[in-house]
Amino acid sequence: MFIWSYDILKMSDVKQRKKPVPSSKHNEEPQKQSNYGMLSNPRSGRNSPSSFWIDSRTVLNLLSLFACLLLTWFLYQQSGQLAHMEKEYRLLQLEAGKCQNMEDKVNFISEKLESSESVLQEATSSISMVTQFEQEVSTLRNIMQDIQTSEQTFSEKMQSINETFQNVMDSWKRSLDEMNANTSSLKSEAKFIHTEVMAQINTADQNIKSLSERLKELEDSTLRNIKTLKRQEDDELSRVEQQLELDTKTVEKLEEEQNALLAKDTDLSQQLTDYEPKIEECKSHLPIVENAIQSILRVSSELTGIEKKMEDLTLQIYTMEDEMLKTVSSIMEMQKVLESMQYDNNILKLQNEIIVLKEKVYDITLSSNTREVPLDYSLENEQNDGGDK
Repeated sequence: MFIWSYDILKMSDVKQRKKPVPSSKHNEEPQKQSNYGMLSNPRSGRNSPSSFWIDSRTVLNLLSLFACLLLTWFLYQQSGQLAHMEKEYRLLQLEAGKCQNMEDKVNFISEKLESSESVLQEATSSISMVTQFEQEVSTLRNIMQDIQTSEQTFSEKMQSINETFQNVMDSWKRSLDEMNANTSSLKSEAKFIHTEVMAQINTADQNIKSLSERLKELEDSTLRNIKTLKRQEDDELSRVEQQLELDTKTVEKLEEEQNALLAKDTDLSQQLTDYEPKIEECKSHLPIVENAIQSILRVSSELTGIEKKMEDLTLQIYTMEDEMLKTVSSIMEMQKVLESMQYDNNILKLQNEIIVLKEKVYDITLSSNTREVPLDYSLENEQNDGGDK
């Protein structure tokens, strides 16, 4: 728009410069006409057709001059517009060259990606993580396809721009506005595509670097795993050899034990043959042994009953001892009470009562001891009777 305004200003200056020329002609022609009029005034009635022809000629000259001026003005404007369009076309060619360079870079990156894909395909035999890399490569391919589609759209837009450039020659007023809008949109789109392509290229480079690093890590890990597997195999072989040696030794020991057991078996068979007459004698003594067992069982049942009685007696003795302790404690309390009292008669009576209580306690203890003695004696007699039987 700035260029267009500048062209208009130029055209206005040119018009101002060119306008005095026809004005001088116009001034000269009326002067000539006036001169002719002055000359022809005395004979105006005779030369009227010639004056009319001269006036029409001047009008035609003026019209032709005006048409020439219009044509020059139109051609000047058209030349300015064409120069502006040529500048824009050169700019578009430069942008197309930049896009071509970007396409070359993208193709170079695609070749790098294809080489990386071949390397990855060679490494698939020894690496289990190739599936992830293939997925990443597929994502990269999708990105490249998106870039190609964007380039195709850009080329289509360039074609549409060329078509509009051809159509502009027919309708230059409309095309100027359209070209301004298209150039602004194309610049914004080109910048956006350039930023997207650069970002995608950077991501592709980063992905390639990460893939190379992962490949190196995987190679190192595979070498380490191979070394560890070799070590494990060597250790397992040594263990198996040791186990085989131990198994051979155990087999030899088992054979020796088997021989010893066979010898013992023969000895035991001989001992059985020797013990057969003794076994027959034992069978003859079996009824006597059975009677003795029955008598032992009876004695054991009687002993259990006696033990229960002994437990009951011990419980009774413990209860008697508790009662004795209680009575002694009560007596001590009574003595304390009696000591507090200062009546001699009562004290004597209480002392007599205490003596009587002590005698009773002594009698109770004697009776309990006499009960324990016959029980022990009866138990000893029963045991002796069982032994005699």
